[in-house]
Amino acid sequence: MADALSLCEFDISPERGFLCSYDADSVVLPSLLAPAAEAAASLPRTLLTGRVRAHLAQLPPVDLSQFCAEASEPRIRTAMLRYAFMVQAYVWGEPEPAARLPATLAVPVWALARRLGQMPLLPYSGYVLDNWDRFDRRKPIALDNIYMMQNFLAGEDESWFVLVHVAIEACAGGMLAQFPALIAAADEGNKAAALSALVAIRSVFEDVNAIFDRMPERCDPYIYFHRVRPYIHGWKDNPALGAGLIYEGVAETGAKPQAFRGQTGSQSSIVPAIDALLGIQHAEDPLRAFLDELHFYRPPAHRNFIDKVRALSHVRRFIEEAGDAALREA
Repeated sequence: MADALSLCEFDISPERGFLCSYDADSVVLPSLLAPAAEAAASLPRTLLTGRVRAHLAQLPPVDLSQFCAEASEPRIRTAMLRYAFMVQAYVWGEPEPAARLPATLAVPVWALARRLGQMPLLPYSGYVLDNWDRFDRRKPIALDNIYMMQNFLAGEDESWFVLVHVAIEACAGGMLAQFPALIAAADEGNKAAALSALVAIRSVFEDVNAIFDRMPERCDPYIYFHRVRPYIHGWKDNPALGAGLIYEGVAETGAKPQAFRGQTGSQSSIVPAIDALLGIQHAEDPLRAFLDELHFYRPPAHRNFIDKVRALSHVRRFIEEAGDAALREA
């Protein structure tokens, strides 16, 4: 069964986990998108004016039909990253949120999201998975060698919050690399191979937690809550926006408000993948309903990976039936 689960088929690698497989800061957008790229890069300056909407309103309208049909995946994801940050800044960048998104932002972000199979706002994949690069590409993806490409305000707390997640995602690739072997070991009844894979996964989890423990080093909870978190809110079940956000110029919405969840670390695929591998089910409660909904905010390849792991894995049953104390403990 190991051959039935290939990481590369789902845009995953042992070295990068769910992170983008390309060097993101080397992706060059066409001249058509130069004004958008410049406006996005300028957000740390324009947000401080208190009138970011006036700056973003100067963006020219663009028709991305041909771009979305022909551009490479890295270019599409980079364009989505830039537009999604501008969408969030437009909605939340002034004292009162905007209830309407102008067509110059709404139409492109909607087209890019449809091409990617995601939602037309900033998802975790844009905020974290596609939003980093290395200073020295010969060296590992680690906190002392990575930087955040696109920011809102560009403060230390904002960047550190994202980069800790980037480092965690890279580290988790070592866990994901064990999935095919563990699934195969369970199918074959191979206790030794299963134990080896579980011990390796546990070791990587300890490394992941060690990285996570570094969050307070450069991300203050007060700064995060008041100056980072507000920009990544969505517009579903958000009292500040009522029924949602109107995407002007997007015909298929019928000019009706659209409600989407904002990005959150709960959109990371690491823990859901482990849940799928180990056959972990969650109680029927509001939190499970929320997490199930977030599943559809992940990149389609990562959703498909989690779904396939859950369908293939008999690890839980194997461990329960093996009667091996060391295996069960692992």
